[in-house]
Amino acid sequence: RNIDFLHEGLNEVEKEFIRIGKVFSTFDQLSEVSLFNEKKIGETELSKDFIEVWNLCDLGKKLTFGNFDPWFNGKYDPLGVVKGWAADRAVKILQKFGAESIQVNAAGDISLFGGYYSQETVSPWKIGIRDPKDSQLVLKVFEKMEGAIATSGTYEKGAHIWDPKTGLIAIGALSATVIGPNGGICEALATGLVVAGREGATWFNQPALAEYGAWVIDRHDRTAWSVGKL
Repeated sequence: RNIDFLHEGLNEVEKEFIRIGKVFSTFDQLSEVSLFNEKKIGETELSKDFIEVWNLCDLGKKLTFGNFDPWFNGKYDPLGVVKGWAADRAVKILQKFGAESIQVNAAGDISLFGGYYSQETVSPWKIGIRDPKDSQLVLKVFEKMEGAIATSGTYEKGAHIWDPKTGLIAIGALSATVIGPNGGICEALATGLVVAGREGATWFNQPALAEYGAWVIDRHDRTAWSVGKL
């Protein structure tokens, strides 16, 4: 019965991801985000999830001093926080169905709970960060029982991160990994650090980021630096 119950939880997560895609996809012309960008729906018609992610994006923008911005060329694109936010939501769903050891990977944005269970022992999840120049080489391994971890960079999708202040391709960092309690905020911070580079280290002096930390590979000399709680 427990196994069947967990399978029900996984089915529920799948349904939730499909539903989230219908709200936030920028490729689906009938998604809520697309309809909003085309001014076919107004602010009074927005769903609870849309507003929740909107507020999360706004917080991410404030915490990164504008280096993360969901607006580009006059269009709202919340995908910079949605994956982490959705992974967190999946963890909560699976908890309700009795899962005690959870790892949800939403296209590289990971949410964790309960540690890794093996042979009646529980140990921290081990999350490896690859070399941006060599997919076979792991440069750093983080061990975490729970929380979220997000990595942003240009090595998987190419130059897809833009500096919102200049409109040019981001050149601050080659790769940025952020760890903290909220997956959406981790994702926004990681994206912002790719834009800002070392200047972003000062963000972690903010009280709101006391539980967050970052590990960043510099774009120019390929050294790594860290800040905050890792």
